[in-house]
Amino acid sequence: MHEIVKEMRRLEKELEYHSKRYYEEDAPEISDREYDMMFARLKELEAQYPDEASPTSPTLRVGGAVAERFEKVRHVVAMGSLQDVFSFDELNAFIQKTGNDLLYTVECKIDGLSVLLTYEDGVFVKGATRGDGVFGEDVTANLKTVKTIPLRLNTPVKQLVVRGEVYMPKSVFAAINKQREEDGETPFANPRNAAAGSLRQLDSALCAKRGLEIFVFNLEICSDSLPDSHKERLDYLQSLGFAVSPYRKQCFGSETVAAVEEISALRPTLGYDIDGAVIKVDSIAGRAEIGELSNLPKWAVAYKYPPEIVESTLTDIVIQVGRTGVLTPNAVLEPVRIAGTTVSRATLHNIDYINGKDIRIGDRVLVQKAGDIIPEVVRPLTEKRSENSVPYKMPDVCPSCGSPVKRDEGGVAVRCTNTDCPAQLHRTLLYFARTMEIDNLGESVVQALIDNGFVKSAADLYTLEVSPLAEMERYGEKSAKKLVESIEKSKKAPLARLISALGIRQVGEKAAIALAERFYSIDALSAATVDELITVNDIGEITAKCIAEYFEVPQNKTLIERFKALGLNMEEQAEEKGTALAGKTVVVTGTLPTLKRNEAEALIRKHGGNAASSVSKKTSLLLCGADAGSKLAKAESLGIPIINEEEFLKIISE
Repeated sequence: MHEIVKEMRRLEKELEYHSKRYYEEDAPEISDREYDMMFARLKELEAQYPDEASPTSPTLRVGGAVAERFEKVRHVVAMGSLQDVFSFDELNAFIQKTGNDLLYTVECKIDGLSVLLTYEDGVFVKGATRGDGVFGEDVTANLKTVKTIPLRLNTPVKQLVVRGEVYMPKSVFAAINKQREEDGETPFANPRNAAAGSLRQLDSALCAKRGLEIFVFNLEICSDSLPDSHKERLDYLQSLGFAVSPYRKQCFGSETVAAVEEISALRPTLGYDIDGAVIKVDSIAGRAEIGELSNLPKWAVAYKYPPEIVESTLTDIVIQVGRTGVLTPNAVLEPVRIAGTTVSRATLHNIDYINGKDIRIGDRVLVQKAGDIIPEVVRPLTEKRSENSVPYKMPDVCPSCGSPVKRDEGGVAVRCTNTDCPAQLHRTLLYFARTMEIDNLGESVVQALIDNGFVKSAADLYTLEVSPLAEMERYGEKSAKKLVESIEKSKKAPLARLISALGIRQVGEKAAIALAERFYSIDALSAATVDELITVNDIGEITAKCIAEYFEVPQNKTLIERFKALGLNMEEQAEEKGTALAGKTVVVTGTLPTLKRNEAEALIRKHGGNAASSVSKKTSLLLCGADAGSKLAKAESLGIPIINEEEFLKIISE
């Protein structure tokens, strides 16, 4: 009995840890399958030994919590979870217990982030994450960037609350992970965590770039009279303009297994990730009769598909050099079929991933597709390893240019130290052109410029002339003239855009704007110390070090001087700031009558204040609008002055 209790406490602790990594930090360390198996084992033990079950067991509540950086909202209806089943025997047991003669609806189980959407008079007014099932995070601004969420319904409904699953399409997930690996960032584990991380960004503009979509799968509250059928309610939601569960089939109990298998066969053809099928009693009245447990409906289950894992031989490990010089190892495999496609390459992410799993060339390995998309090596089969096998070692020099490589301090990325490395040039030029908004400079044109010896750095773009360009293969005078004109136009780009285009690690569009507003010129920025950089809003110590290190590299200094000589804009007109909020830290919360949050924050900065995202003892003022949540409560508890929009505008006008 002692060992059983010990196992239960261990499982509770591990599930709590992995639940936090999954739901709150969007950075899982184990597969969904491993988590599900631990969860199922704990439930089994609790059923056998109910007296030993903890009153705070993870099985008693929905995973997740409300992040402090978001407004906390109480759901108008509880957002529970579903009981999982992992075999057809378990599914059939559910059907027999619930009713074999009942009509069921079988749907895809989209692997994303569950949200609750609220509409008033046909207009979208609020959206929240599931959180702990009772309280969630107010992510309305971010949800408004999801293109498949209608902001206004086709037919006005006085009150409507629906539940859906926000997801990231497979193609978007693959593109983002490719970019993250090139930039030396840790790739997302799967589309679900990519979607969650995107939706929980404080900057809705960044969320908008992530290409999120949604499928609505349940109608929670509606002021209109509705049919008793769940499937017909989904049809009703579709008529209002919602994207609803893409596969939904009504069938009797004995037919549900076939429907689940039918969905499984569709998985390789879908543009989004699913991890199972949901089986629900179709009659809403029937559901009420069957009832619910404290946090689980008794009228529905989720059948979870096992991941498809195949065996292959890892014949080699090759290194790809990305735009920022990051060396990314990739496995070369004996071709195998996984999830409908032939796979001969798989990502190995970084040297820590290889060392942690002890992956070696020549190993027999297990391979799966992360999120059914990106092939990855799960683990080596060490029992089949040859005796002369040796651990893998990352190269000491860049495979492209032969320069020494260096591992990031406190990070996992290994980089080429040569900023003129040929392998980086193509991606560097593409990134520079995209950021500086240079038209007609795509991948093929960049490669042609490199192949013809016209460019060896971004500065060379500004020396290009029409006549030599027109001589390139499949490139005429008209195209050459357009390109040169676009490059010339980019010289006038704002300083923030140039800072971003330099490709400094950790410095994206938002950080570049903050740096331009603080230093006003490249010269001032390049002379800034780490301590000075840290004082800039949104710039942390790691980013500050990356900026300082960039301007210490001789090749980068030369590049900046060439940009100056070629006439690029290197300064920002210093905007005269007011002093009404000088030295004050102001947090904006709730919905203001006329100002959007970003507009209010811009005014705070314009008048000398610091616009912060969370309330703390250092907060000077809370600018509060309607529907304020946890930030208002925290400000009140700390005795922080609270003002409305009218009072705010009066302060800055004076």
